[in-house]
Amino acid sequence: MIGERRGRDSSSNNNGSSSNNKHHHTIAIDSIDERIIGILKEDSRRSYVEIAKAVGLSESAVRRRIKHLIDSGIIKRFTIELGMSNKTSAITLISVKPSVDTAKVSERLKGLRGVEVVYEITGQYDIAAIISASSIGEINRCIDDVRRIEGVDDTNTVIILRVVT
Repeated sequence: MIGERRGRDSSSNNNGSSSNNKHHHTIAIDSIDERIIGILKEDSRRSYVEIAKAVGLSESAVRRRIKHLIDSGIIKRFTIELGMSNKTSAITLISVKPSVDTAKVSERLKGLRGVEVVYEITGQYDIAAIISASSIGEINRCIDDVRRIEGVDDTNTVIILRVVT
């Protein structure tokens, strides 16, 4: 949920000694922070001055708020989205062997050329990966690389025909 970020730190247990239990802290953001985040989601290139006008604050106040959102980890990165007109994309569903840590397979997937996004999911499959390449042949080579990752049990790939927005 926008407005919350969970962090971890160690604390002490009831007898005052250090504990290995992790507790979550929530960082609250207000409606202005949410509006700033919404503006940046639409166009991460918007200037501080433009954002300030949109939310009714000074440019320096917006700059401080964005710095706080970044420092607290609520905003992790600013990015661009490339047009996919000359690319083919696929969704590959991946089953991981029960004896293997899903997170380790996910980390390996992130490093493969062509893998755009990795999701750990529930259901019949453990991971969904979005793969993009210049051709079906390139996607097939990427899927072959996915299958070679230790712990991958099964894959099921569907080609994306078009994106409806």
